[in-house]
Amino acid sequence: MLGIPNLPNKLPSRNWMIFWTVSASITAAIIYDRREKRRNIAKWRHAVEHLAAEPITDKLGLEQPRKLTIYLSAPPGDGLRVAQDHYTEYVKPVLAASGLDWEFVQGRREGDVRAVVADRVRKVRRGWEKKEEQDPDREPTKDELIEMYRQQRGIKDYEGVRGDVVIGRHTWKEYLRGLHEGWLGPLVAPAEPAPLPPTPAPAAAEGSPSTEEKPAEEKKEEEAPKPKRPPQPKPYNTTSDYPSETLHPLTPQELTPAVPIREPHILGFLNTPTRMVRFFNRRSLADDIGREVAAVCLSTYRDFQQQTNPDAPSADSVQYEQAKELEWEEKDWPKKVWKEDEADADKEVTEKIHTKPVVMDPRIAHRMRRFALTPEVEDRVSKIKVPEEEVEGWIKGSLRQAYRWGYDKAFNKKKLVPLEDKDVE
Repeated sequence: MLGIPNLPNKLPSRNWMIFWTVSASITAAIIYDRREKRRNIAKWRHAVEHLAAEPITDKLGLEQPRKLTIYLSAPPGDGLRVAQDHYTEYVKPVLAASGLDWEFVQGRREGDVRAVVADRVRKVRRGWEKKEEQDPDREPTKDELIEMYRQQRGIKDYEGVRGDVVIGRHTWKEYLRGLHEGWLGPLVAPAEPAPLPPTPAPAAAEGSPSTEEKPAEEKKEEEAPKPKRPPQPKPYNTTSDYPSETLHPLTPQELTPAVPIREPHILGFLNTPTRMVRFFNRRSLADDIGREVAAVCLSTYRDFQQQTNPDAPSADSVQYEQAKELEWEEKDWPKKVWKEDEADADKEVTEKIHTKPVVMDPRIAHRMRRFALTPEVEDRVSKIKVPEEEVEGWIKGSLRQAYRWGYDKAFNKKKLVPLEDKDVE
């Protein structure tokens, strides 16, 4: 009478049971992991959101606010967009909730981050020694114009702890190499050997194709070559030069604290099981990254640890924590990254860093600091309860809104009060 068909009084067949069981299990695992990932990100957002509500002490704007630096680069064997998506999904929500300011340093090629880190350190050293000669005819750069404007207006630099966020093992190795190059290397690029004079080409005979005039269109194409990327600066020193180089006496005893962020990235059809396991467990990745980013926002840090191995040679007896950070990510890199074939090497890369071991100088290693949460902050964050409405999906949220709308219409009706004549007027 209601138009409902007669349902069979038996279970579906074996094949249909297998299909629906597998489909429902995969769907439930994806939904659960996605909801818990949002819950973990929201938990760390709530842990740092009080920073955005703090009042501004410098109301005249004569002091620069705290600014973080985000270092990311293209993972080996892939493009920069992968690293950008990873940052947007896991790192950016916590940073945005804290209200802090940050800037990007992005590298598309191997060595770009190394060059930027080393150049920034050398600028600091040049300011100390005041040996940089200013050419009056040279136009100032954008950074120099900003610095001149701030000095004229009396704007002071931020004197507190800034912080560096380094995403991925490959970027972390470039960051360490850039720190050593900047603090230990020379301020001036070493002289390059003079190139060999070109050999003169043999004269072509008259009437040959080389002497014939080419069409005007071909000449225009040859005269207007395609713009190329600016060349990557060559390193000012090598890892073998560390022991023989001197450290500037004004070098601070504590460098800017930094933290490496996990970036698991694996390619290949045979690695599909590993990729599936990571896909169904992204909630733990969000929790680990949120913890590291929250430590950066709260500005809590510690010293890097070191271990002594008495059985190892004297040169390798000390193992620094910096060299072991995210070392497991190298196992996921493609095999072609480890092949040192000069024919297939990138001509624009001036130094191979990803496939080389990390070399630490004790003078730089002892000055580095790592962001980490204190036990008190961990205990406070563990008590944060994220409401279900903040992490639920569109379907559950729509049903909740529909239920509340129906409940309000049925039980929360407002009584109409008759208006008096004066109210109408």
